[in-house]
Amino acid sequence: MGSRVEQSTGDTSETQKLQPVRSDQSKIGTQPKTSQTYKTPKQQPPIPPPIPNLAVFYGFLLVNALAAAFAPIQDCDEVFNYWEPTHYLNRGFGLQTWEYSPEYSIRSWLYIVFHAIIGKSGSIFSSRPTFEFYFIRLALAAICAACETRLFSVICKTFNPRVGFMFGIIMAVSPGMFHASVAYLPSSFSMYTTMLGMAAFMDWRGGLKTSVGMMWFGIGAIVGWPFSGALIVPLLAEDLALSSITGDVSEIIYRLLDGVVRSLIVLALQTAIDAFFYHKVTVVPWNIVSYNVFSGASRGPEIFGTEPWHFYLRNLSLNFNFWFLLALCAGPVLGVQFLLQGRSTTKQSPIRSMVFAAPFYLWLAIFSFQAHKEERFMYPVYPFLALNAAIALHTTLAYIGSSDPAKIVGKIPAKLKLYIVSIVVLLAIDVGVARTIGMYSAYHAPLEVYSPLHELAETEANVCLGKEWYRFPSSYFLPKGMRAKFIKSEFDGLLPGQFNEAKTGFGFFPGTWLIPPGMNDENIEDPGKYTDVEHCSFLIDSHLPSTEHSALEPKYIEDNDTWEEIHCSDFLDSASTNLLGRILWVPDLAIIPTHYRRQWGRHCLLRRRQKPFFLLIPCLIILIVRALAQYKKRPLRRPNSPDPEKRTPTRGSTFKAPQREPGVWTPADFKRPAAPPLPDWDVNKAEPRPYRPFRHGPYHITMGLRTMQWDEWIELDRHYLRFHGDKKRRIEERGQKCCRTAPEAYDGAIELLEELCDYLPQRYPSLFRSTPTGIHNLLTDETFDITTRPLLEDPMATAGRLVQDDLAIMFEKPDNQYYLLAGSILLAGFWRLSDKFGMPLSEIHTSGDVPGFKTKLEKGMMNFFRRIQPAQPVLRNNYFIQVDDNLAWSHSIGSEDPVSEENGGLEKQAEGWSTAEKNKAIEHHYFRSERQSLRRLPRSGGVVFTIRTYFEPITKVAEELGVPGRLASAVRSWGDDVARYKGRERYGEVLLEFLDGKHREQVEKGLVREGEVEEGKYPF
Repeated sequence: MGSRVEQSTGDTSETQKLQPVRSDQSKIGTQPKTSQTYKTPKQQPPIPPPIPNLAVFYGFLLVNALAAAFAPIQDCDEVFNYWEPTHYLNRGFGLQTWEYSPEYSIRSWLYIVFHAIIGKSGSIFSSRPTFEFYFIRLALAAICAACETRLFSVICKTFNPRVGFMFGIIMAVSPGMFHASVAYLPSSFSMYTTMLGMAAFMDWRGGLKTSVGMMWFGIGAIVGWPFSGALIVPLLAEDLALSSITGDVSEIIYRLLDGVVRSLIVLALQTAIDAFFYHKVTVVPWNIVSYNVFSGASRGPEIFGTEPWHFYLRNLSLNFNFWFLLALCAGPVLGVQFLLQGRSTTKQSPIRSMVFAAPFYLWLAIFSFQAHKEERFMYPVYPFLALNAAIALHTTLAYIGSSDPAKIVGKIPAKLKLYIVSIVVLLAIDVGVARTIGMYSAYHAPLEVYSPLHELAETEANVCLGKEWYRFPSSYFLPKGMRAKFIKSEFDGLLPGQFNEAKTGFGFFPGTWLIPPGMNDENIEDPGKYTDVEHCSFLIDSHLPSTEHSALEPKYIEDNDTWEEIHCSDFLDSASTNLLGRILWVPDLAIIPTHYRRQWGRHCLLRRRQKPFFLLIPCLIILIVRALAQYKKRPLRRPNSPDPEKRTPTRGSTFKAPQREPGVWTPADFKRPAAPPLPDWDVNKAEPRPYRPFRHGPYHITMGLRTMQWDEWIELDRHYLRFHGDKKRRIEERGQKCCRTAPEAYDGAIELLEELCDYLPQRYPSLFRSTPTGIHNLLTDETFDITTRPLLEDPMATAGRLVQDDLAIMFEKPDNQYYLLAGSILLAGFWRLSDKFGMPLSEIHTSGDVPGFKTKLEKGMMNFFRRIQPAQPVLRNNYFIQVDDNLAWSHSIGSEDPVSEENGGLEKQAEGWSTAEKNKAIEHHYFRSERQSLRRLPRSGGVVFTIRTYFEPITKVAEELGVPGRLASAVRSWGDDVARYKGRERYGEVLLEFLDGKHREQVEKGLVREGEVEEGKYPF
């Protein structure tokens, strides 16, 4: 099949020429036809490896197991992108990076699942999370050892046992392999498959194994790191060259197709598993390449930092010392050998040896010219580096070992040469071991300080990370119930969030497909990722003598009034340590000059101190006195929650705001907390909430505000399609009469639209799905692009299409008044946006004859609008009686378009309760309840109203226990101004007669007691 060029079958001194051999078993069951058949003379049996393969495996396993037990985690990417997702799959919670958001999906779940299965199997032996962590590491150690052993064996048989032996030494003692062998990183996985792929291409016994080699490199590129596929180029080039020489075109095509098919099968499996987790079809390897190569200036790897071109030269010198220099020299050494001797010192020709040396140079060149550099990017090429170094060393030793007196080296005594070579090799080994020990002793603290948490009594607590966030070793080091949280530090990039922990009603692993909040691919900070330090039960902090502290990174360790040390470990202060102490282990002995000793800081686990009880006594006394004072003042009957028909307390108001100029708003550093998905929610089954915001009289005119929880901002139910259809129709028919945004309010309207596109997929993932440009409605199959400018329609119209609420935004002007400058008022029933648009808050209410506004509401309302802050949303409810069944506009009070078409549109038709038909039958009476939320937008400063209307027949409402008597009492308690405003005169007689009758029925049936005042939990 292929021509085996001049090869050595013996040791370094004997060469035998082989004839071209027909040797292809890659296509089973077929014998390809060629113009000639190649035969080989009887070959000498292969020289066995210097050490049995099983012993080699145990040796590699021992070294790798030590790495699994002691190697520090060098890269926070390993923790947040791999350990944390695995922890989520196996233990239900973990930290989530933007790469795992379904919006970007540039990490494959197949790679995670493989490790999660290993970790889960380890739980058979122990349920401790740290055991699972080290069990996975030990499994990686064994896998790496198996791959190293396979490649070692093939090198011994294909090149030379001495090359294999040196390869094994280099792999075993190098600090780079100490970390790479057990790192939970795709680059380490690609390193494993690189070794298997190298072995396949290298081993020609039984025929070329192109397809097998392609498969292994393909698995490394698909499941691991796509860029590792570049390493196959020189190896494939060799096979193509051989095929062109021998004319076996059909055979190479078959092998190439075979390798491609095998790789595509792996890609199909990966795509299927990723589709299961992401709930969409995505090709992760392409996503990785696209982001890193084609994403543009504001995205891509460079935004995470850049390094000079010589970064890898320095890094590899530290991690491989003398071996790296030999690896760089392998090409020149082979070239000189070929030119001077024309023969090889191994079983392979210099040209074929150069083929296996080439990937190292190719990889080093490619990544040296990339601006963003990481140590882990070199992992896939470590086996090639070790092979290059072993070949260069073997070739050099073959030359040095010559006893030919005609050569200079031949005149040097053999023992002297042995001593020199032994000293150099042993020194390289010692330097590697010293660096490995130095790295462990310097940076092992993060793997140790969390251990006391497993012995403490706390079951639920926040363990907070500030400036040490990137040294967090993963949630595997936290007990069940404890969560890692971030507090603000000097770091201003994007931190991980939390995988959504929803369970019931969301199927398997919903955190993998629900869109997480606050993610972006531009490393832009998300304030929502931070927790206030006051909420931290534990804190990880370090103190290094060379570090300057700041307001964001104070000396928590020295704050003994707040924190107590639970456990501290030494941590190298690299800025204060001499270069030698930074790169190698230097013992702390008295004989070592102080200048060369390593300088230490502390890496600590801190626990918040409990305040002594005697310090709490004054506070308790004050609270008790205040509680007693309030108790004396309060009525015997107290509502369970604030009531819009009770006066709102003004003392101790929480709506305090910093002083600012009227009409001037400085964007606030606030991010709405993520809304958890509503469990088991189905848009076709969700019932409307039964708001009944009324009580037995007397009736009080107040704003009636109560605190809103962020996850209840927008309410949706099974009437969604009806509301959506009505809104769509009215937007098409009425346009700016219902949806309008003033130019100066456009940014605020966009901000509201962005907030809705962020909130709705979080709260209702079965109805909405986030997209890179906006949001998709799964029920109506509508997709809204909110990024393209100009927008296709008014942003308030788009916002109105998404929810069942009407929407309005008020903005402050320099006159200290708030104006209605943006609105989507489509289902208001009794008022029109076109009448109120552009009006100040006071005029909106006075023009509508709102009862008691001037005397009881205006001052408090104006103060409230000025003080409300983005973090303080509120709710209120009200209710009306309507005598027709039109949700959008109550036509019983007149036409929605009061200007007559006759007389040139100048005649205004009468409207209001005075035009309504009096005492219509009870079947025409409807109960209209509004749930209003108010919140300030942090960027624009606009105050948003959401007005959700609930509309039901009175005959249905009156069937509820206790409601007829309570509603009748409330309607009778209205003052004259309220009764006039709500139109009681037009329907009161029929309504009250009906309610009284239903109340008597409930009394007679013993469902309620006459005269007994029963109040539900307001506002229900």
